[in-house]
Amino acid sequence: MYDPALKRLLDQKVLLYNQPSFIEKDPVSIPHRFTKLQDIEISGFFAALLAWGNRTSIINSCTRLLQAMDGAPYDFVRNFRDTDLKPLLHFVHRTFNATDLFYLLHFLQFHYSKHESLEAAFAQFINRESTDITQALTGFHQYVFSLPQAPERTRKHIATPARKSACKRLNMYLRWMVRNDGAKAKTGTLVDFGLWKNISPAQLICPLDVHVARVARRLNLLERKQDDWHAAVELTGKLKALSPDDPVQYDFALFGLGVIEKF
Repeated sequence: MYDPALKRLLDQKVLLYNQPSFIEKDPVSIPHRFTKLQDIEISGFFAALLAWGNRTSIINSCTRLLQAMDGAPYDFVRNFRDTDLKPLLHFVHRTFNATDLFYLLHFLQFHYSKHESLEAAFAQFINRESTDITQALTGFHQYVFSLPQAPERTRKHIATPARKSACKRLNMYLRWMVRNDGAKAKTGTLVDFGLWKNISPAQLICPLDVHVARVARRLNLLERKQDDWHAAVELTGKLKALSPDDPVQYDFALFGLGVIEKF
């Protein structure tokens, strides 16, 4: 049984932060520059992977990356040759460098040669009866590094529940792609795209970082001390009591309280 006062608070914060005005200063602004499915998927994938550190630096790094792709990420991924990667040779964002970027670009080229959407890279590992996306994330990690030239150093940039990681950035990416607020938006668009239909919003796991975890513990939504996969699953279980079909909508509330309001 949940506390009705807590649900009212979180519902209010979701309404406050799940707005078009949230987009501009957040990494989700990167995929919002595009309208084509694959451009959104690819730009969103890199925006999520690079989403650690200062949000301004994240957006700047993503912008540089997209500029090197001539502003057309899907066309670039499908058609690039190794000589086209030369402008990206010195790309770096924190510990993510050209070695990681080049391998992931080759992986995406491989994937899109066989599939229309990046959704298949996750959804092929689960079914609608799955209670969450643990299998999707574990399978995705194995799939990404199934190519023979996979560098060991790049594995740290693609998290997996198999290593107990909270998988914050991938969970955020899946939230962007899966949740659909279109019917709720009175004008324009809300934050999440809702483009993928083979994963249910009810299966998503709340993105867990230090800010979300801190607020969740203060609100008695999280008992586990470590910020790991088990903590993300525990938190999501509590949020499902508030909204069984869309628990990760409360990521907006917890993030807003933690990062913007310094709760």
